[in-house]
Amino acid sequence: MENHAIYPSLRGKSVLITGGAEGIGAAAVELFCRQGSHVVFLDYAETSAAQLVEKVDGIAGATKPVFMHCDVTDLGRLRACAERVLAEHGGAVDVLVNNAGRAGAATRVPTAEVTPESFDADVAANLRHQFFLTQAVAPAMAARGRGSIVNLGSITWRIPATGLPVYTLCKAAVQGMTRTHSKEFGPRGVRVNSVVPGAIATRRQIDQVLTPAYRAEVMAAQSLKRDLMPEEVASLILFLAADDSSAITGSSYVIDGGWVSDV
Repeated sequence: MENHAIYPSLRGKSVLITGGAEGIGAAAVELFCRQGSHVVFLDYAETSAAQLVEKVDGIAGATKPVFMHCDVTDLGRLRACAERVLAEHGGAVDVLVNNAGRAGAATRVPTAEVTPESFDADVAANLRHQFFLTQAVAPAMAARGRGSIVNLGSITWRIPATGLPVYTLCKAAVQGMTRTHSKEFGPRGVRVNSVVPGAIATRRQIDQVLTPAYRAEVMAAQSLKRDLMPEEVASLILFLAADDSSAITGSSYVIDGGWVSDV
């Protein structure tokens, strides 16, 4: 961590992150706190959230993150959390990271077995909350004339992956949403970009997805023959949140070790 970039523009900034208790989200929470940002993260994994807060609170010079319990598929609770965060941070946040998603075993249902209920559940977990949290937060950013929104996508639709068709279509939609929101909010100074990870070695991925066979497939596809870590994705998120990327919007940044050439 000591060799990571320092972004003075992130010090004191308010940051809202969904799915922040584990994986890429947790790495982002830690790195923003190391920058001196005021971080609020939403998640329903209370034990993991408590462990993360304790870990970050023990890092010299880091700010202490605030955890709010929220299942992002509950739009009422999601909006209530957004309103509370806005009220407690002067009416607006500076950075929104739409990170929460579900790519585990529950989403790995082939097209023939998808039901209307499972379809709606996957869309709610992987796409709908990004749209509606942006809807709740972006107007306040626009009113102040600044802000950065970072949406989390996936290379699954670009490979393309099979066996998780609804997750894949949701992640393809994230890029379209990113581009249209960048045009909608750009005239008011709000930037919207997306980060498109490949196979990232989060604890959940290691436990549920990265079997020896799948890891061999990943290594064969990647140009970099090593595991990609959550902190590496979080570092890209920080860049897109900072003023160092002030002229960048409507873009999608692939971070996959060279699995695909572009998006």
